[in-house]
Amino acid sequence: MSNADIQRLRPTVQWSDATAFNGIVHFVEVPESGKTFAEQTEALLAQAERTLAAMNSDKSRLLMAMIYLPDLTNRAEFNKIWQAWLPEGSAPSRACVKAELASPDDLLEIVFTAAARPAK
Repeated sequence: MSNADIQRLRPTVQWSDATAFNGIVHFVEVPESGKTFAEQTEALLAQAERTLAAMNSDKSRLLMAMIYLPDLTNRAEFNKIWQAWLPEGSAPSRACVKAELASPDDLLEIVFTAAARPAK
C-alpha cells in the first residue's frame, strides 16, 4: 500500500504541518506569536492563510473549524475577529469548545479542514 497520493507539508516524525487527500486539506494552528488574545488570534489566522496557500487553498474554501479556547470568556472577542477575517458568504461549519491546551501560553488552537483547488 502506498501513501503517494497523500500530500504532507513539512512532515516530521511527530506531525506534518498539513495533510491533503482527495482534495481535502487538514491542519492545526497554534499561535506563533502574541501576548493578548486578539494578537494570538490574528497571528493564528495569518498562519492559517499561509498554510492554506501552501496547500493550494484559501480561507474561502474552509469546510470546518474546531476552535479550542481555554477560557470561553474570549469567545465573543474571537467571533468578532473571526467574522472580520472570513470572506462574506464562506463561513465553514464550526464548533467552539473549552479545552486545556498543551501550553498555558496558548490562548487558542484551531483545527481546520478545507477544500484544495482542483489541479489544473
